[in-house]
Amino acid sequence: MRHAAFPDGATRADLLAWFREGRARSKQILGIPVEEAYYDKPIALRNPIVFYEGHLPAFNVNTLIKLALREPGIDDHYEILFARGIDPEDEVSAKSPTDLWPTRNCVQKYGAQSDELIERALTSATIEDENVPQLRGGEAALAILEHEQMHHETFLYMMHNLPYEKKRNVGRALARPGRAEARPTSQELIAIPAGVATLGNSGTFGWDNEFPAHRVDVPAFSIQKHNVTNGEFLEFMEATGAPAPHFWTKIDDQWFWRGMFELIPLPLDWPVYAMHDEATAYAKWKGMRIPSEAEYHRAAFGTPSGEERSYPWGEELPDASRGNFDLSHWDPVPAGSYPTGASAWGIHDLVGNGWEWTSTEFNGFEGFQPMPSYPVYSTDFFDGKHYVMKGASPATARHLVRRSFRNWFRPNYPYVYATFRCAL
Repeated sequence: MRHAAFPDGATRADLLAWFREGRARSKQILGIPVEEAYYDKPIALRNPIVFYEGHLPAFNVNTLIKLALREPGIDDHYEILFARGIDPEDEVSAKSPTDLWPTRNCVQKYGAQSDELIERALTSATIEDENVPQLRGGEAALAILEHEQMHHETFLYMMHNLPYEKKRNVGRALARPGRAEARPTSQELIAIPAGVATLGNSGTFGWDNEFPAHRVDVPAFSIQKHNVTNGEFLEFMEATGAPAPHFWTKIDDQWFWRGMFELIPLPLDWPVYAMHDEATAYAKWKGMRIPSEAEYHRAAFGTPSGEERSYPWGEELPDASRGNFDLSHWDPVPAGSYPTGASAWGIHDLVGNGWEWTSTEFNGFEGFQPMPSYPVYSTDFFDGKHYVMKGASPATARHLVRRSFRNWFRPNYPYVYATFRCAL
Protein backbone atom coordinates (compact mmCIF):
# COMPACT_ATOMS: atom_id res chain seq x y z
CA MET A 1 0.00 0.00 0.00
CA ARG A 2 1.68 3.21 -1.15
CA HIS A 3 1.52 6.35 0.99
CA ALA A 4 3.92 9.30 1.22
CA ALA A 5 4.36 8.76 4.97
CA PHE A 6 5.49 5.17 4.37
CA PRO A 7 8.09 5.18 1.57
CA ASP A 8 8.66 1.43 1.91
CA GLY A 9 4.95 0.64 1.83
CA ALA A 10 2.32 0.64 4.59
CA THR A 11 1.70 -2.69 6.31
CA ARG A 12 -1.40 -3.80 8.21
CA ALA A 13 0.52 -3.13 11.42
CA ASP A 14 1.23 0.43 10.22
CA LEU A 15 -2.46 0.99 9.47
CA LEU A 16 -3.58 -0.36 12.82
CA ALA A 17 -1.09 1.82 14.70
CA TRP A 18 -2.18 4.83 12.63
CA PHE A 19 -5.86 4.11 13.30
CA ARG A 20 -5.33 3.76 17.04
CA GLU A 21 -3.25 6.94 17.18
CA GLY A 22 -5.97 8.85 15.35
CA ARG A 23 -8.77 7.55 17.54
CA ALA A 24 -6.81 8.29 20.70
CA ARG A 25 -6.14 11.86 19.59
CA SER A 26 -9.81 12.36 18.70
CA LYS A 27 -10.83 11.26 22.18
CA GLN A 28 -8.29 13.56 23.79
CA ILE A 29 -9.46 16.58 21.81
CA LEU A 30 -13.12 15.76 22.40
CA GLY A 31 -12.29 15.59 26.10
CA ILE A 32 -11.49 19.31 26.15
CA PRO A 33 -15.07 20.66 26.40
CA VAL A 34 -16.93 20.27 29.69
CA GLU A 35 -19.88 17.89 29.60
CA GLU A 36 -22.40 20.75 29.55
CA ALA A 37 -20.96 21.98 26.23
CA TYR A 38 -21.52 18.71 24.37
CA TYR A 39 -24.49 20.05 22.39
CA ASP A 40 -23.01 23.54 21.90
CA LYS A 41 -22.04 24.94 18.51
CA PRO A 42 -18.79 26.85 19.14
CA ILE A 43 -18.89 27.82 15.47
CA ALA A 44 -22.38 28.71 14.25
CA LEU A 45 -21.54 27.56 10.71
CA ARG A 46 -20.83 24.02 11.89
CA ASN A 47 -22.72 21.24 13.65
CA PRO A 48 -22.59 20.88 17.45
CA ILE A 49 -19.78 18.96 19.14
CA VAL A 50 -21.94 15.83 19.44
CA PHE A 51 -22.05 15.50 15.65
CA TYR A 52 -18.29 15.19 15.31
CA GLU A 53 -17.97 12.48 17.93
CA GLY A 54 -20.49 10.45 15.92
CA HIS A 55 -19.27 11.47 12.49
CA LEU A 56 -15.86 9.82 12.62
CA PRO A 57 -16.98 6.28 13.51
CA ALA A 58 -19.97 6.57 11.16
CA PHE A 59 -17.74 7.69 8.29
CA ASN A 60 -15.41 4.77 8.95
CA VAL A 61 -18.28 2.29 8.78
CA ASN A 62 -19.95 3.93 5.77
CA THR A 63 -16.71 4.14 3.79
CA LEU A 64 -14.71 1.02 4.57
CA ILE A 65 -17.30 -1.49 5.79
CA LYS A 66 -20.46 -0.71 3.83
CA LEU A 67 -19.20 0.88 0.61
CA ALA A 68 -15.81 -0.76 0.05
CA LEU A 69 -16.25 -4.17 1.69
CA ARG A 70 -20.01 -4.34 1.01
CA GLU A 71 -20.73 -5.62 4.50
CA PRO A 72 -23.50 -4.61 6.93
CA GLY A 73 -23.01 -1.60 9.18
CA ILE A 74 -23.98 -1.20 12.83
CA ASP A 75 -26.84 1.29 13.00
CA ASP A 76 -28.40 2.68 9.81
CA HIS A 77 -29.91 5.66 11.67
CA TYR A 78 -26.54 6.77 13.03
CA GLU A 79 -24.82 6.10 9.73
CA ILE A 80 -27.23 8.52 8.05
CA LEU A 81 -27.42 11.09 10.85
CA PHE A 82 -23.64 11.37 11.20
CA ALA A 83 -22.78 10.81 7.54
CA ARG A 84 -21.55 14.23 6.46
CA GLY A 85 -20.82 17.68 7.85
CA ILE A 86 -21.93 21.05 6.51
CA ASP A 87 -20.27 24.00 4.79
CA PRO A 88 -23.01 26.68 4.64
CA GLU A 89 -22.49 30.08 3.11
CA ASP A 90 -23.98 31.83 6.15
CA GLU A 91 -25.62 31.07 9.50
CA VAL A 92 -29.12 31.19 7.97
CA SER A 93 -28.16 28.23 5.77
CA ALA A 94 -26.63 26.23 8.66
CA LYS A 95 -29.45 23.75 9.12
CA SER A 96 -29.03 21.03 11.74
CA PRO A 97 -29.76 17.47 10.53
CA THR A 98 -31.85 16.84 13.66
CA ASP A 99 -33.61 18.63 16.49
CA LEU A 100 -32.83 15.85 18.96
CA TRP A 101 -29.30 14.46 19.19
CA PRO A 102 -28.46 11.14 20.87
CA THR A 103 -26.93 11.06 24.33
CA ARG A 104 -23.16 11.05 24.62
CA ASN A 105 -23.24 7.57 26.12
CA CYS A 106 -25.08 6.26 23.05
CA VAL A 107 -22.71 8.00 20.64
CA GLN A 108 -19.66 6.63 22.44
CA LYS A 109 -21.13 3.13 22.55
CA TYR A 110 -21.62 3.31 18.78
CA GLY A 111 -18.04 4.57 18.41
CA ALA A 112 -16.68 1.60 20.37
CA GLN A 113 -18.61 -0.83 18.15
CA SER A 114 -17.31 0.94 15.05
CA ASP A 115 -13.72 0.81 16.31
CA GLU A 116 -13.98 -2.93 16.88
CA LEU A 117 -15.34 -3.45 13.36
CA ILE A 118 -12.62 -1.29 11.76
CA GLU A 119 -9.81 -2.99 13.71
CA ARG A 120 -11.09 -6.37 12.55
CA ALA A 121 -11.18 -5.17 8.95
CA LEU A 122 -7.69 -3.67 9.06
CA THR A 123 -6.40 -6.90 10.62
CA SER A 124 -7.93 -9.52 8.37
CA ALA A 125 -10.29 -8.20 5.66
CA THR A 126 -9.32 -7.80 2.01
CA ILE A 127 -8.64 -4.08 2.14
CA GLU A 128 -6.58 -3.93 -1.06
CA ASP A 129 -8.04 -5.29 -4.29
CA GLU A 130 -7.37 -3.83 -7.74
CA ASN A 131 -10.68 -5.26 -8.99
CA VAL A 132 -12.75 -3.22 -6.52
CA PRO A 133 -12.59 0.55 -7.22
CA GLN A 134 -12.83 1.54 -3.53
CA LEU A 135 -10.04 -0.87 -2.60
CA ARG A 136 -7.49 -0.03 -5.30
CA GLY A 137 -4.27 0.79 -3.53
CA GLY A 138 -6.13 0.38 -0.24
CA GLU A 139 -7.98 3.64 -0.96
CA ALA A 140 -10.88 3.27 1.49
CA ALA A 141 -8.65 2.18 4.39
CA LEU A 142 -6.24 5.08 3.85
CA ALA A 143 -9.14 7.50 3.35
CA ILE A 144 -10.67 6.79 6.77
CA LEU A 145 -7.29 7.23 8.46
CA GLU A 146 -6.59 10.60 6.83
CA HIS A 147 -10.20 11.73 7.24
CA GLU A 148 -9.95 11.31 11.02
CA GLN A 149 -6.77 13.39 11.15
CA MET A 150 -8.25 16.13 8.98
CA HIS A 151 -11.12 16.40 11.44
CA HIS A 152 -8.70 16.95 14.30
CA GLU A 153 -8.24 20.42 12.81
CA THR A 154 -12.00 20.88 12.58
CA PHE A 155 -12.29 19.93 16.25
CA LEU A 156 -9.56 22.34 17.21
CA TYR A 157 -11.06 25.26 15.27
CA MET A 158 -14.20 24.62 17.31
CA MET A 159 -12.34 24.18 20.59
CA HIS A 160 -10.43 27.40 19.93
CA ASN A 161 -13.76 29.19 19.65
CA LEU A 162 -15.23 27.65 22.80
CA PRO A 163 -15.26 29.99 25.83
CA TYR A 164 -12.42 29.27 28.26
CA GLU A 165 -14.80 28.43 31.09
CA LYS A 166 -16.17 25.57 28.98
CA LYS A 167 -12.79 23.89 28.49
CA ARG A 168 -11.02 21.35 30.66
CA ASN A 169 -7.35 21.85 31.39
CA VAL A 170 -6.69 18.18 30.60
CA GLY A 171 -6.42 19.21 27.00
CA ARG A 172 -3.14 20.99 27.66
CA ALA A 173 -1.32 17.68 27.91
CA LEU A 174 -2.01 16.77 24.28
CA ALA A 175 0.46 19.14 22.64
CA ARG A 176 4.06 18.02 22.84
CA PRO A 177 6.94 20.47 23.29
CA GLY A 178 8.45 21.14 19.89
CA ARG A 179 11.92 22.28 19.04
CA ALA A 180 11.03 25.74 17.84
CA GLU A 181 14.09 27.92 17.71
CA ALA A 182 13.00 31.55 18.01
CA ARG A 183 15.18 33.81 15.87
CA PRO A 184 14.97 37.45 14.86
CA THR A 185 13.41 37.72 11.41
CA SER A 186 13.61 40.35 8.75
CA GLN A 187 11.01 40.44 6.00
CA GLU A 188 12.45 40.43 2.51
CA LEU A 189 11.47 39.43 -1.00
CA ILE A 190 13.15 36.35 -2.46
CA ALA A 191 13.46 36.28 -6.26
CA ILE A 192 12.39 32.99 -7.84
CA PRO A 193 13.44 32.54 -11.48
CA ALA A 194 11.07 31.16 -14.10
CA GLY A 195 10.80 27.40 -14.01
CA VAL A 196 8.54 24.37 -13.86
CA ALA A 197 6.41 23.25 -10.91
CA THR A 198 4.87 19.79 -10.66
CA LEU A 199 1.40 19.89 -9.14
CA GLY A 200 -0.63 16.87 -8.19
CA ASN A 201 0.07 13.28 -7.22
CA SER A 202 1.12 10.41 -9.46
CA GLY A 203 2.21 7.51 -7.31
CA THR A 204 0.83 7.36 -3.76
CA PHE A 205 -2.50 7.69 -1.97
CA GLY A 206 -4.17 11.05 -2.35
CA TRP A 207 -7.61 12.63 -2.44
CA ASP A 208 -9.25 13.05 -5.82
CA ASN A 209 -8.43 16.76 -6.14
CA GLU A 210 -4.71 15.88 -5.99
CA PHE A 211 -4.83 14.04 -9.34
CA PRO A 212 -3.54 13.91 -11.97
CA ALA A 213 0.05 15.11 -11.64
CA HIS A 214 1.00 17.72 -14.20
CA ARG A 215 3.73 20.26 -14.85
CA VAL A 216 3.15 24.01 -14.95
CA ASP A 217 5.44 26.68 -16.36
CA VAL A 218 5.80 29.40 -13.73
CA PRO A 219 7.10 32.85 -14.77
CA ALA A 220 9.68 34.57 -12.58
CA PHE A 221 8.29 36.18 -9.43
CA SER A 222 9.32 37.31 -5.97
CA ILE A 223 7.86 36.11 -2.69
CA GLN A 224 8.27 37.08 0.95
CA LYS A 225 10.78 35.09 2.99
CA HIS A 226 8.40 34.90 5.96
CA ASN A 227 4.68 34.87 6.54
CA VAL A 228 3.15 38.24 7.29
CA THR A 229 3.34 38.66 11.06
CA ASN A 230 0.88 40.05 13.57
CA GLY A 231 3.11 43.10 13.89
CA GLU A 232 3.03 43.78 10.16
CA PHE A 233 -0.72 43.28 10.03
CA LEU A 234 -1.15 45.65 12.96
CA GLU A 235 0.60 48.35 10.92
CA PHE A 236 -1.88 47.72 8.10
CA MET A 237 -4.81 48.03 10.51
CA GLU A 238 -3.53 51.26 12.00
CA ALA A 239 -2.91 52.75 8.55
CA THR A 240 -6.23 51.76 6.98
CA GLY A 241 -8.72 51.24 9.81
CA ALA A 242 -9.19 47.61 8.83
CA PRO A 243 -10.82 45.40 11.47
CA ALA A 244 -8.79 42.96 13.54
CA PRO A 245 -8.54 39.27 12.59
CA HIS A 246 -10.74 36.77 14.40
CA PHE A 247 -7.96 35.49 16.67
CA TRP A 248 -7.31 38.93 18.17
CA THR A 249 -9.20 40.71 20.92
CA LYS A 250 -8.68 44.12 22.50
CA ILE A 251 -8.84 44.74 26.25
CA ASP A 252 -8.14 48.21 27.70
CA ASP A 253 -6.39 49.36 24.53
CA GLN A 254 -4.12 46.31 24.45
CA TRP A 255 -4.30 43.60 21.79
CA PHE A 256 -4.32 39.94 22.83
CA TRP A 257 -4.09 36.65 20.98
CA ARG A 258 -6.98 34.33 21.80
CA GLY A 259 -4.93 31.20 22.50
CA MET A 260 -6.42 27.77 22.93
CA PHE A 261 -6.44 27.94 26.72
CA GLU A 262 -5.66 31.55 27.61
CA LEU A 263 -5.33 35.09 26.32
CA ILE A 264 -1.77 36.05 25.40
CA PRO A 265 -0.46 39.59 24.83
CA LEU A 266 -0.35 39.76 21.02
CA PRO A 267 2.94 38.17 19.86
CA LEU A 268 4.07 40.54 17.12
CA ASP A 269 6.49 38.00 15.62
CA TRP A 270 3.91 35.22 15.13
CA PRO A 271 2.34 34.77 11.68
CA VAL A 272 -1.04 36.45 11.44
CA TYR A 273 -4.03 34.12 11.02
CA ALA A 274 -6.34 35.85 8.58
CA MET A 275 -9.15 35.27 6.12
CA HIS A 276 -8.39 35.23 2.40
CA ASP A 277 -10.27 38.52 2.07
CA GLU A 278 -8.03 40.10 4.72
CA ALA A 279 -4.89 38.67 3.15
CA THR A 280 -5.85 40.04 -0.25
CA ALA A 281 -6.55 43.48 1.20
CA TYR A 282 -3.19 43.54 3.01
CA ALA A 283 -1.30 42.47 -0.10
CA LYS A 284 -3.02 45.16 -2.17
CA TRP A 285 -2.09 47.76 0.45
CA LYS A 286 1.54 46.66 0.10
CA GLY A 287 1.36 46.88 -3.68
CA MET A 288 1.61 43.11 -3.98
CA ARG A 289 -0.65 40.06 -4.29
CA ILE A 290 -1.26 36.57 -2.91
CA PRO A 291 0.78 33.89 -4.74
CA SER A 292 -0.90 31.27 -6.89
CA GLU A 293 -0.86 27.55 -6.10
CA ALA A 294 1.78 26.99 -8.79
CA GLU A 295 3.95 29.78 -7.36
CA TYR A 296 3.68 28.24 -3.91
CA HIS A 297 4.92 24.94 -5.37
CA ARG A 298 7.82 26.62 -7.12
CA ALA A 299 8.83 28.47 -3.93
CA ALA A 300 8.36 25.43 -1.69
CA PHE A 301 9.67 22.53 -3.75
CA GLY A 302 11.70 24.03 -6.58
CA THR A 303 15.49 24.38 -6.53
CA PRO A 304 18.02 26.58 -8.32
CA SER A 305 19.36 23.48 -10.09
CA GLY A 306 15.95 22.65 -11.56
CA GLU A 307 15.08 19.52 -9.59
CA GLU A 308 12.05 19.40 -7.34
CA ARG A 309 11.98 18.22 -3.74
CA SER A 310 9.36 16.15 -1.94
CA TYR A 311 9.40 18.66 0.93
CA PRO A 312 10.80 22.19 1.16
CA TRP A 313 13.81 20.90 3.11
CA GLY A 314 14.52 17.86 0.92
CA GLU A 315 13.53 14.19 0.99
CA GLU A 316 13.53 13.47 4.74
CA LEU A 317 10.12 12.67 6.21
CA PRO A 318 8.44 15.43 8.27
CA ASP A 319 9.49 15.57 11.93
CA ALA A 320 9.44 18.05 14.82
CA SER A 321 12.62 19.79 13.61
CA ARG A 322 11.08 20.89 10.29
CA GLY A 323 8.05 22.93 11.28
CA ASN A 324 5.15 23.59 13.61
CA PHE A 325 2.75 20.77 12.71
CA ASP A 326 1.47 17.49 14.20
CA LEU A 327 0.41 19.34 17.37
CA SER A 328 3.90 20.25 18.49
CA HIS A 329 2.22 23.44 19.75
CA TRP A 330 -1.37 24.55 20.26
CA ASP A 331 -0.69 27.92 18.67
CA PRO A 332 1.77 29.48 16.23
CA VAL A 333 5.41 30.16 17.10
CA PRO A 334 7.57 33.08 15.89
CA ALA A 335 8.07 33.20 12.14
CA GLY A 336 11.35 31.62 11.10
CA SER A 337 11.59 29.33 14.14
CA TYR A 338 12.48 26.27 12.05
CA PRO A 339 15.48 27.11 9.83
CA THR A 340 15.98 23.41 8.97
CA GLY A 341 12.53 23.45 7.35
CA ALA A 342 13.35 26.26 4.89
CA SER A 343 13.14 25.69 1.14
CA ALA A 344 16.05 25.66 -1.29
CA TRP A 345 15.47 29.38 -1.85
CA GLY A 346 15.68 30.14 1.89
CA ILE A 347 11.94 30.68 2.35
CA HIS A 348 10.67 29.73 5.80
CA ASP A 349 7.58 28.02 7.21
CA LEU A 350 6.09 26.93 3.90
CA VAL A 351 4.97 23.82 5.78
CA GLY A 352 3.70 24.36 9.32
CA ASN A 353 2.77 27.32 11.53
CA GLY A 354 -0.34 27.99 9.44
CA TRP A 355 -1.84 26.99 6.11
CA GLU A 356 -0.79 29.26 3.23
CA TRP A 357 -3.55 31.03 1.33
CA THR A 358 -3.15 31.07 -2.45
CA SER A 359 -4.99 33.10 -5.06
CA THR A 360 -6.09 29.91 -6.86
CA GLU A 361 -9.78 29.03 -6.81
CA PHE A 362 -10.33 25.45 -5.71
CA ASN A 363 -11.15 23.20 -8.63
CA GLY A 364 -10.15 19.88 -10.11
CA PHE A 365 -7.08 19.56 -12.30
CA GLU A 366 -7.63 18.71 -15.96
CA GLY A 367 -8.51 15.02 -16.04
CA PHE A 368 -10.06 15.09 -12.55
CA GLN A 369 -12.12 12.05 -11.58
CA PRO A 370 -14.07 11.65 -8.30
CA MET A 371 -12.58 9.04 -5.98
CA PRO A 372 -14.59 5.81 -5.68
CA SER A 373 -14.50 5.66 -1.87
CA TYR A 374 -15.72 9.26 -1.37
CA PRO A 375 -17.08 10.59 -4.69
CA VAL A 376 -18.43 13.85 -3.21
CA TYR A 377 -15.25 14.74 -1.31
CA SER A 378 -14.27 17.60 -3.66
CA THR A 379 -16.94 18.18 -6.26
CA ASP A 380 -19.38 20.08 -4.03
CA PHE A 381 -16.70 22.73 -3.54
CA PHE A 382 -15.89 23.37 -7.20
CA ASP A 383 -18.12 26.42 -7.02
CA GLY A 384 -15.79 29.39 -7.39
CA LYS A 385 -16.35 30.20 -3.70
CA HIS A 386 -13.33 28.43 -2.16
CA TYR A 387 -9.60 29.04 -2.39
CA VAL A 388 -6.72 26.57 -2.25
CA MET A 389 -4.48 26.51 0.81
CA LYS A 390 -1.14 24.70 0.93
CA GLY A 391 1.34 23.62 3.58
CA ALA A 392 0.19 22.77 7.11
CA SER A 393 -0.89 24.30 10.40
CA PRO A 394 0.07 23.41 13.99
CA ALA A 395 -2.91 21.02 14.02
CA THR A 396 -2.04 19.19 10.77
CA ALA A 397 -0.98 15.57 11.31
CA ARG A 398 2.42 14.57 9.94
CA HIS A 399 0.74 11.92 7.73
CA LEU A 400 -0.99 14.72 5.80
CA VAL A 401 2.20 16.66 5.10
CA ARG A 402 2.90 15.94 1.44
CA ARG A 403 3.59 18.04 -1.62
CA SER A 404 0.30 17.29 -3.38
CA PHE A 405 -2.10 17.81 -0.46
CA ARG A 406 -4.63 20.59 -1.07
CA ASN A 407 -6.83 22.25 1.55
CA TRP A 408 -9.53 24.82 0.80
CA PHE A 409 -11.90 27.25 2.51
CA ARG A 410 -14.24 30.10 1.76
CA PRO A 411 -12.46 33.49 1.60
CA ASN A 412 -14.50 34.93 4.49
CA TYR A 413 -14.23 31.97 6.90
CA PRO A 414 -12.42 33.38 9.96
CA TYR A 415 -11.75 30.30 12.10
CA VAL A 416 -9.15 28.40 10.08
CA TYR A 417 -5.45 28.34 11.02
CA ALA A 418 -4.38 30.11 7.85
CA THR A 419 -1.72 32.71 7.22
CA PHE A 420 -0.21 34.18 4.07
CA ARG A 421 2.74 35.85 2.45
CA CYS A 422 2.85 38.33 -0.42
CA ALA A 423 4.25 37.95 -3.91
CA LEU A 424 5.22 40.35 -6.66
